[in-house]
Amino acid sequence: MSQHQYITTLERQIKVLNERIDAKIMSGQRYVEESQRHRALLRKLREQRRGNGLFGRFSLFA
Repeated sequence: MSQHQYITTLERQIKVLNERIDAKIMSGQRYVEESQRHRALLRKLREQRRGNGLFGRFSLFA
């Protein structure tokens, strides 16, 4: 799976999860598990978009 495909998959999962969270909010249900999963997916998405930080871009021992 290419990085672009992975980012697209993450975005799709976040969108589906957002819809589920919205439905739970509207019906007054708890959504703790969904919010934790949402936070984890956003973290993965940010890491992929920025290139995994300094050590993902440059090799110190190459």
